Amino acid sequence: MGDSLKFTVQYPLAVQGYTPEFLGPQAMTRFARAAEDAGFDAIAVTDHPIPSDKWIRSGGHDGFDLTTALAFCAAVTDRIKLMTYAMVLPYRNPFLVAKAMSTLDQLSQGRVIMAAGVGYLKSEFAAVGVNFDERHELFDEAIDVMRGAWTQREYRYEGRHFISLAQTALPFPVQEGGVPVWIAGNAPRALARAATVGQGWAPLLIDQEKAATVRTTPIPTVAALTRAIDELRDLTEAAGRPRNAVEVQIEGADSKVLVHGGTLDEHRDRLHEFNQAGVGWFVLDPPATTVEEAIDALHHYGDAVISRFH
Repeated sequence: MGDSLKFTVQYPLAVQGYTPEFLGPQAMTRFARAAEDAGFDAIAVTDHPIPSDKWIRSGGHDGFDLTTALAFCAAVTDRIKLMTYAMVLPYRNPFLVAKAMSTLDQLSQGRVIMAAGVGYLKSEFAAVGVNFDERHELFDEAIDVMRGAWTQREYRYEGRHFISLAQTALPFPVQEGGVPVWIAGNAPRALARAATVGQGWAPLLIDQEKAATVRTTPIPTVAALTRAIDELRDLTEAAGRPRNAVEVQIEGADSKVLVHGGTLDEHRDRLHEFNQAGVGWFVLDPPATTVEEAIDALHHYGDAVISRFH
């Protein structure tokens, strides 16, 4: 592959110790516009509606409601994509998710990307009244339901959890076929889903210890990532789809280069490695100490890194 890479920036509420400024409308407006001006291709908001306090204290994070925050970003920008990263889909009724995403897609003129995962926090499943053990079945059924609701009038569906008796959910999304769905997660099941029903795959580049914390499969090195992407391509082709039909986005320790240091020359070399492995999107986690520092970091990264790949 050539050196063509797109960049997602995650809103800094996912960082422990963020400045409370980031909770305000002025900060989100300035951040989203700066990300767009700096050349980022997407802005992402993460999802944990009601996690346990123990999880937050042991390294978890705060978060906005996904759709509300992304709608705000849509209203103050013109080009940048709006990404749920990653929505825990089994927490929600997929017909209502489909309506929220199609509304956001209409009002943003087709800028939504929906990265979604099955989730792993048992206490959060309990809090929203969803059976943790059924999360995979709920996820798979939700994908079918949303795709039908986005594309069909008088949609009929009868599954284990959801039924549609000739329902119609207008307006449909702007994007043909509905909002693109990227499958988040490292596990073989997530990779297989991406190959068969996803437009993207969003794994984490993490070691065994971190993988155990989030109940997934480790992908600790570029070599392991390359093997996983090769498997994704093989499975995609076996499913009767074009071999490169699925986008790949990664996040890992390299995503915090502006927080933890390291030279941007080394970082660019690392991005070239990712790109050669088959990665098309990279997630940046900016500093969250002050809004000014975050915005300066976005512009600096745009000049020093993004401009080299666009």
